[in-house]
Amino acid sequence: MSQDLPANFRRVRLELAREKGHPEGDAGIGYTLLAPLNADGSLDVDTARHYRERCKVIRFKQGESSTEGYLRRRPGGSWAFHYELSDGREDDDPGVRFERHHFNIGDYVTILEDEGAHTYQVASVERP
Repeated sequence: MSQDLPANFRRVRLELAREKGHPEGDAGIGYTLLAPLNADGSLDVDTARHYRERCKVIRFKQGESSTEGYLRRRPGGSWAFHYELSDGREDDDPGVRFERHHFNIGDYVTILEDEGAHTYQVASVERP
């Protein structure tokens, strides 16, 4: 499956960073992202556009079922994790300034979820 992806595709694991209720963060809450990255760790817009259906995300929370979706570029250049739910509804978790962020180990990104903004730390970046 991953053999037909361009060489710059990476599997990025985002884990919940320290916040109220999680003073040490939580490795059991986060996202796994499959996306093309430039050499500096930023999202590769052109490759993502060409391989749109291969840019995927899995939202996970220990003890709950995972939710699979897609990384989508939105009008204006922002990015979101897009989910098509089993009941026919859709849901988006926008990334805050993903167009300017880097996805290197130790970096932080913020995602706007239904209950509010949460910060995640890049825990790993590897070839799929």
